[in-house]
Amino acid sequence: MASNNQSSNNSILVSQARAALEQMKNETAAELGIQNYAQQYKGDLPSRVNGSVGGYMVKKMIALAEQQLAGGTGTTTIR
Repeated sequence: MASNNQSSNNSILVSQARAALEQMKNETAAELGIQNYAQQYKGDLPSRVNGSVGGYMVKKMIALAEQQLAGGTGTTTIR
């Protein structure tokens, strides 16, 4: 098992990306029909809701990376 000196495994590796990731999280929640996600206390939401936001974000990031690796532009649509 690899040792990790950081206090959290969920740390942002590129600090300049923090605002973009927050925006992506809120846009993803809106796409999933979750209203006022940014203002909600996440502890009051079921884990299924928070997990769907995170999972959909991962799908979007993977699609973006695949598109960039293939030489495409930086925008993508997830089905």
